[in-house]
Amino acid sequence: AQSKTSTPVASNPVVSALRQMEERQSKNLIAAAEEMPADKYSYRPTPQQMSFAHLVMHVTESNNSLCPLIAGEQERELKLSESDSKEMLTKTLKDSFAYCEQVLAKADDTDLGQPVPLAGGRTGTRAAALIHLASGWADHYSAAAMYLRLNNLLPPSAKKPEGK
Repeated sequence: AQSKTSTPVASNPVVSALRQMEERQSKNLIAAAEEMPADKYSYRPTPQQMSFAHLVMHVTESNNSLCPLIAGEQERELKLSESDSKEMLTKTLKDSFAYCEQVLAKADDTDLGQPVPLAGGRTGTRAAALIHLASGWADHYSAAAMYLRLNNLLPPSAKKPEGK
């Protein structure tokens, strides 16, 4: 039993850490999607790499598949295409992060060992889904920042706060 003095962070250190990561990563990923001009959504650094639109779409799809696993819900399926407009892709990205925020607000560390189905027919735990989510955000923001810089745009995390 938890004492009445325990804080949510102390009693749920894993989920609390992910909530903090989500707050920063969602801001950066959404701001990167907004920063890239619509006519550059088809940009890809090399023919082998995904387009910027595909990158935004992939983050949305990851959020919509991993956050339901954490919540114990069915995957949220959206039919997205890298030819969808910047507005559509940015809106679905924002919606996917809003959903993840709702999931994480209700989540706690007590069921992190519960098995869940992961990509590729594998089985993992809810903890693995949390780790995949956080590592994916970092990986995808890194790619988005490079795509922006290759187009002479400053990534959101490199910008100085207003008034400083």
